Amino acid sequence: MDFLNTILFPFMWVVSWIMRAFHDLFTTLGMDAANGWTWTLSIVALVLVIRAALIPVFVKQIKAQRGMQALQPDLRKLQQKYKGKTDQLSRQAMTQEQMALYKKHGTNPFSACLPMLIQMPFFFALFQVLSQASGASDEGRGIGALSAQDIQQFDASTIFGAPLSASLLHGGGGENQVAVIVLSIIMILAMTASQFITQKQIMSKNMSEEALASPFMRQQQMMLYILPLVFGIGGINFPIGVLIYWTTTNLWTMGQQFLVIRRMPTPGSPAAKALAERRAKKGLPMLPLLGEKKSEEPAVEAPAATKVQRPQPQRKNRKRK
Repeated sequence: MDFLNTILFPFMWVVSWIMRAFHDLFTTLGMDAANGWTWTLSIVALVLVIRAALIPVFVKQIKAQRGMQALQPDLRKLQQKYKGKTDQLSRQAMTQEQMALYKKHGTNPFSACLPMLIQMPFFFALFQVLSQASGASDEGRGIGALSAQDIQQFDASTIFGAPLSASLLHGGGGENQVAVIVLSIIMILAMTASQFITQKQIMSKNMSEEALASPFMRQQQMMLYILPLVFGIGGINFPIGVLIYWTTTNLWTMGQQFLVIRRMPTPGSPAAKALAERRAKKGLPMLPLLGEKKSEEPAVEAPAATKVQRPQPQRKNRKRK
């Protein structure tokens, strides 16, 4: 655990500093420093800061996902080309050609997971801060940028009677354990449901017919059920403050995806057709979609000017003298 804390220490310091900064802001605005809702809003503000910083990464993720969908026909041809060939040279050649396809389309299989991978250290850092709050409060020490007084206030703060540092599996609610159980279950259901809806709306509205028939789609279908299940089971170990963090970030993702699907849908998807119909009804031209490649039409050369041959003067036969 000490090794994990060493790795996460910079992230724990950043997370705790942002929480403390917003807690001080809300306190300045008149909220009670020891109130659970002041700390809850600080956690929500932490999510907004992190997700706003990840918007450029999210745009790259969209382009990468659309690049993965665009290369599916070429990828299927490549798989057919090397079908049944299991020797090392064939596998190596197939891998090299796959890498060339990814480079051509400006994508790779891991780009879709990039925002989550970047966000995970902050998630685990918050988990460590909230999990250690009770012990640090008893020992009278701080965590990261949070002072010992801040930790004591946080450990004593509650919402709907449930302490923010308590969890469904480990308890920590004391006499209000029922409130911890009820609130944890509600937050776990909200967390998993928002994650499922986000993935479902991508698959049902924002994928082209070619992408729906690709192996990439089968992977997406597996993730549709596996990820909510993993987080749902893991949620029983999360402190309520962490559940608030993850539910808030899922709601952000769901709203972000809704705007992308409505305004910048994948070319060839049902959402793109719906956008074209809406713009057609308003008499507006269809704008190029994000990640859509412009059609490369061969340039039509202007016909060369016809050269007019200048008539040469004909020699007249001179009369012989």
